[in-house]
Amino acid sequence: MMDDNVIKFRKPRPPRQRDPRLRKILIVLGVLVLFAVAWLYFAFVGAPVAS
Repeated sequence: MMDDNVIKFRKPRPPRQRDPRLRKILIVLGVLVLFAVAWLYFAFVGAPVAS
């Protein structure tokens, strides 16, 4: 008997949960990069001068 042609109803696999630590690490790295870029800007360009 050939039952290759039969649709098998299977429960779909649940989507993999992302690691919440990875999100936290990326946020912290983003904030650190933002501060580093701001520091470099003010170190090399200088603060705006009020006239």
